[in-house]
Amino acid sequence: GAIGPRGGGEGRRVWGVVPWASPGSPPLRPSAPQPALTLSPAPCSAEPGISMASLSRALRVAPPRLLWQLRPSDVEVELLAHTRRVVSHDLEEETGLHTGWIQNGGLFIASNRQRLDEYKRLMSLGKAYGVESHVLSPAETKALYPLMNVDDLYGTLYVPQDGTMDPAGTCTALSRAAAARGAQVPTTTGPCVPRSQPEGPGGPAGRAYGDVTMTRTQGPENMPNVRDHDASVYLRLQGDALSVGGYETNPIFWEEVSDKFAFGLFDLDWDVFSPHIEGAVNRVPVLEKTGVKSTVCGPESFTPDHKPLMGEAPELRGFYLGCGFNSAGMMLGGGCGQELAHWIVHGRPEKDMYSYDIRRFHPLLTDHRRWVRERSHESYAKNYSVVFPHDEPLAGRNMRTDPLHEELLARGCVFQERQGWERPGWFTPQGTAPVLQYDYYGAYGNQAHRDYAYGRLLGDEYTFDFPPHHDVIKKECLACRGAAAVFNMSYFGKFYLVGLDAKKAADWLFSADVSRPPGMTSKGPVLLSHSSSGAPLAGDGYYLAVGGAVAQHNWAHISAVLQDEKFRCQLIDSSEDLGMISVQGPASRAILQEVLDADLSNEAFPFSTHKLLRAAGHLVRAMRLSFVGELGWELHVPRPACVPVYQAVMTAGAKHGLVNAGYRAIDSLSIEKGYRHWHADLRPDDSPLEAGLAFTCKLKSDVPFLGREALEKQRAEGLRRRLLCFTVDEKVPMFGLEAIWRNGQVVGHIRRADFGFTIDKTLAYGYIRDPSGGPVSLDFVKSGDYALERMGVTYPAQAHLKSPFDPDNKRVKGIY
Repeated sequence: GAIGPRGGGEGRRVWGVVPWASPGSPPLRPSAPQPALTLSPAPCSAEPGISMASLSRALRVAPPRLLWQLRPSDVEVELLAHTRRVVSHDLEEETGLHTGWIQNGGLFIASNRQRLDEYKRLMSLGKAYGVESHVLSPAETKALYPLMNVDDLYGTLYVPQDGTMDPAGTCTALSRAAAARGAQVPTTTGPCVPRSQPEGPGGPAGRAYGDVTMTRTQGPENMPNVRDHDASVYLRLQGDALSVGGYETNPIFWEEVSDKFAFGLFDLDWDVFSPHIEGAVNRVPVLEKTGVKSTVCGPESFTPDHKPLMGEAPELRGFYLGCGFNSAGMMLGGGCGQELAHWIVHGRPEKDMYSYDIRRFHPLLTDHRRWVRERSHESYAKNYSVVFPHDEPLAGRNMRTDPLHEELLARGCVFQERQGWERPGWFTPQGTAPVLQYDYYGAYGNQAHRDYAYGRLLGDEYTFDFPPHHDVIKKECLACRGAAAVFNMSYFGKFYLVGLDAKKAADWLFSADVSRPPGMTSKGPVLLSHSSSGAPLAGDGYYLAVGGAVAQHNWAHISAVLQDEKFRCQLIDSSEDLGMISVQGPASRAILQEVLDADLSNEAFPFSTHKLLRAAGHLVRAMRLSFVGELGWELHVPRPACVPVYQAVMTAGAKHGLVNAGYRAIDSLSIEKGYRHWHADLRPDDSPLEAGLAFTCKLKSDVPFLGREALEKQRAEGLRRRLLCFTVDEKVPMFGLEAIWRNGQVVGHIRRADFGFTIDKTLAYGYIRDPSGGPVSLDFVKSGDYALERMGVTYPAQAHLKSPFDPDNKRVKGIY
């Protein structure tokens, strides 16, 4: 692996650039070049020659690191499990060297109800992965950790098998293991900056990120490490002393990085760090009478979305990143190293690494200094914040807006942000709620916003219950089911695939049949990528509409395939040039019949077809499609025509009960219908057969396509897991990560959940496995009694192979 200039590098991470492969890992294919193990602690030093003596000195001052097994992401739980296995077992078994691993447990502190609810969610997810954890009362916490002040606690989460990692011991054992396998461990390194240096998203290196080790404290021996998230402080066991660290809202930006800084440290700024000491003393009062033994303060890189930067750089093929770990490099290093190694050798990781994939960012964002600075600051400042399902960033907003932005804002739109795009979330009846310029949470002399309508509405989302505007979203959904709703979906990616080999490329890329004549549309997954809609054009080409949040990743993936397969065609990005207005519901035909200059009857305009028509005098592409399970059309509109076409739709819809609706309604309506979402129900490590999408694959044809052999093998061997729909009669909110119980055993966890207002039930989708390891047959599915565990409480659930709402697909056909 390599740390490149794109990620900013982590001066304190002297080992994290190495892929960690456990002893049982498959060898690299013989034809692949064997990567050298290079310990490159600098952010790409321009000074050749970093001696092993310098490395040893750096390791001696590097403090121990913490390993927590539970995070609010199933993929990260899997990555952490790999790291723990390597550090606690595999390296020592292979080399005979002790890595310094100490299993002293971990304790998360909850000072309010929302924080304890978050910990209960983690506990339920842990059951799906076999991670032991316990929610403790304040009294139970005191018994476990006698030195702790528990007077202000709601409770804690205790994970007995969490622990402490030693950088020096781990690096030594890892180097020994790598050398024994034939890897090179050079004692000097040359410059690693390519001649043509790519630029991209890095984060500010927070100079104030540091550790303070107190003098010997009587009593904490073998006590768990502590994270007091609400005080933004952690307490780590270090021999017979405690080390204190944390994250503040005013980290010091590192503006200039010297080429000679490798292994350098800073003087600790006590004005910035003092709140962490106060938080530590509040939690363990004995520290007030304890002296300071040592301090360590070095730079740390935080990325704009608080996720690492990994994978192949799209602008420099063959250049891979593994950096920007947001102070979790050692915890995630084992799992991420394993995935990066697989990525380099096989062209893709084994797990769903989309959230870490460098291709998720659009160049319009990463080339914008203000966006990088603001978002990276917020990711640092909110490092210990509760992860709420519907939280939104306040930094780096209004970067990409479509022509309807001001029109919808005036109508009460509360916007969400997805990869720089402002898209409608829901519509408040309480007036306008614009997103204001980022205030850095009042830091650096900025005045924090007061009476901030958007911030107040966003604060209502800070709950694991139904938010106050739950009924507002309900009205949008029921209006769509009973009359009509208009959705602005302009943030979608809109691509043209054109050229001599466009048909060959589409056949290879898409699992669905794309041989339909012009005027028809196809919907299906790009295997190893994302689901999208495609429409063949009259010439040699296809029009592709893909989800805006993953559009850049789609673009990079498809472009790479075109290059690798040498198809004579090109991909043209028209995302900024076209808007997308979707009108859905029983009254949609009557409304659009007044706007479009064509017959919209079933006979003249069947489902899954498209035509070039005029709307309010403007040429638009109308597609009869739906992502909410209703009769409806999508209008793909040239940017200058978006406002007049939207206004014409609203005028025609006024007498039919047409309402504006946002993506919160789409999420509810689509899960109710059983439509799949990419990166929730569908991930790169899922197959269409497991997801119940066999009908989207042209397996009955003899047309070759990417992934066909794997699907045929899976179909022959039987499915080892299967995606199911669950309904819960009790009206409780669920968001994903809930454990799935079958006949008293945990068989999986929920990927996506929402409330279905039409059926008046909670719906959830998740993959289940047979605990015995066998195929998940239909008999296995039907013979189980199911329950979903939400924050430690189980609720009876009914399992369905398909959604119970409109199972015969009558509504999209206009049959009501």
